[in-house]
Amino acid sequence: MTVNAVNLPDKEYLLPGNRLCPGCSVSLAYRHILKALDGQVVVTVPASCLTVLHGMYPVTAVTVPCVNTPFATTGASASGLVAGLKALGRKDLTVLAIAGDGGTFDIGIQALSGAAERRTDFIYICYDNEGYMNTGNQRSGSTPLGAISGTTPILGKQQNQKNVTAIMESHNIPYIATANASYPLDLYEKVKKAKSIRGTRFMHIFTPCPPGWRFPFSDTIRIGQLAVETGWVVLYEIEGGNFRLTSASESIARKGSLRPLREFISQQGRFKNITEDQINELQEMVNARWQLCLKRAAGL
Repeated sequence: MTVNAVNLPDKEYLLPGNRLCPGCSVSLAYRHILKALDGQVVVTVPASCLTVLHGMYPVTAVTVPCVNTPFATTGASASGLVAGLKALGRKDLTVLAIAGDGGTFDIGIQALSGAAERRTDFIYICYDNEGYMNTGNQRSGSTPLGAISGTTPILGKQQNQKNVTAIMESHNIPYIATANASYPLDLYEKVKKAKSIRGTRFMHIFTPCPPGWRFPFSDTIRIGQLAVETGWVVLYEIEGGNFRLTSASESIARKGSLRPLREFISQQGRFKNITEDQINELQEMVNARWQLCLKRAAGL
């Protein structure tokens, strides 16, 4: 049964009130992730905005057990949890590793890659706010070309992003998906599916950041929607090597065309110094990626 706003489970595992910024999309994403896992989960997180959400001992904003791990070791920590649960004969719990783009694209990629190569049985979720937002918005491997950050304060970043899903797909793992906090039901369905699959499952979730990206707190959902409508984010899943567009991206492919990327860029203060050449370069990248996705969805 496809989930909707009416039949979404009522039980909450993320309690009202936490220490994240107003308008933070991580709370929205995490709420639906835990719902999809029915709360039957052991979470491991590195230093990140999510550790801020969880709170400082002995107070927490969640009802599930969580292991805080060093920045570089999320994949290793999850591997240890899997081994420990196996030794105890526990088959009722899903191990969830969840880290930001800094802890995934950059600092934590070695441990994640090793675990994926071994086919370790856990779900790894990268929530991507395109920078090291927890420590002052330093640029990460996910920060876009032309975006101002704490370490690229004037001209903006001069390099393009890594393609982390392509990196993970090269490991031949059984399930990969992209998602967006502005489309929580699509996210819920994908996490639910990932729960039923064995081996390393990887999800990349787009999570807009109001203070880091310099847009009003009230615009978080619309920024996330614009990301999909312009093709900055493409919603898809790869299951057993089969590629499928989902949610709004599937609808755009069937009935419409992408909006100009400029509409997404112009809403964010982090791009205030971006050049026309950089905008054109980003648009060309988005167009090429979208055409590739259309071909893959058509089985070409």
